[in-house]
Amino acid sequence: MANGATIQLVIRTWLALAVLCAGTARGAGPSYSADSIGNTSSGTLGPFAPNSILSIYGTNLARSRHELVGSDLVACPASRAGRCLPTEMNYVRVYVQGLTPVPLLFVSEGQINFIMSSVERAGPVTVRVVTEGISGPEVTVTLVDAAPALFPNPMAVGYAIAQDSNYNLLTADAPAHAGDTVVIYATGLGQTSPNPAVGEIPSYAASICQLSQTTPPTCSSVLAFAALKVTLNGRAVDPILIKYVGLTPGSAGLYQINLHLPEGTGSDPEIQVTAGNLTAQAGLKLPLR
Repeated sequence: MANGATIQLVIRTWLALAVLCAGTARGAGPSYSADSIGNTSSGTLGPFAPNSILSIYGTNLARSRHELVGSDLVACPASRAGRCLPTEMNYVRVYVQGLTPVPLLFVSEGQINFIMSSVERAGPVTVRVVTEGISGPEVTVTLVDAAPALFPNPMAVGYAIAQDSNYNLLTADAPAHAGDTVVIYATGLGQTSPNPAVGEIPSYAASICQLSQTTPPTCSSVLAFAALKVTLNGRAVDPILIKYVGLTPGSAGLYQINLHLPEGTGSDPEIQVTAGNLTAQAGLKLPLR
């Protein structure tokens, strides 16, 4: 249910969250720590999920600012994939688990936005920045199967980015109504079936899944839907009203929740999305009258 305008709004949100530092010393190595890596959407520290959009804050991270443009996209090695995000931008790379470069969305002297590898498993994961051949420290973050985070709407402070069934952005002046089906955008919902290749811009829908403890792990979308919880003003939404949870076609690292709004919710409810035992992100409202 996503359209180009909403995808562009999410991309602008990634960039609007940048806190840019001025004047780096040429030749100095990138400087950052595990505590300066956060979720790009919410700003919260880990744990994170595979295929999450994350930010590294520090100094000497890049020679200059560079925002993702169409010419940065590359051919994907995966057979079903078309175009992929670049793993190098403005002479910057981010490596996960030592040797695997991950997709980049934005680089500057003080911030890098990247997408955590979509194929990593839960557990400790190392992250390292290399800028113009100079390596920064290798730091460790924790991955879990899912760590949901909603996108704040920069054009409607305090509200989550959401869309109605006609692809219109929901705002306080153009809210949803009880009985509508809306799309809420998120990151950090983890692996899907099928699961995208690293950096792939998916052209297909794919539901989130919950991995089993078998070897190799198997993916169950049924279990994942049961583990996902959406609340409006603290009241859990009946899972039958959650129509789809999975990838947003046309945008890497972006997920959507298609939700049928129940009667009696009230105006502008606080929306929270949780998975597993993590504490839900608080403070974002859904425009509803």
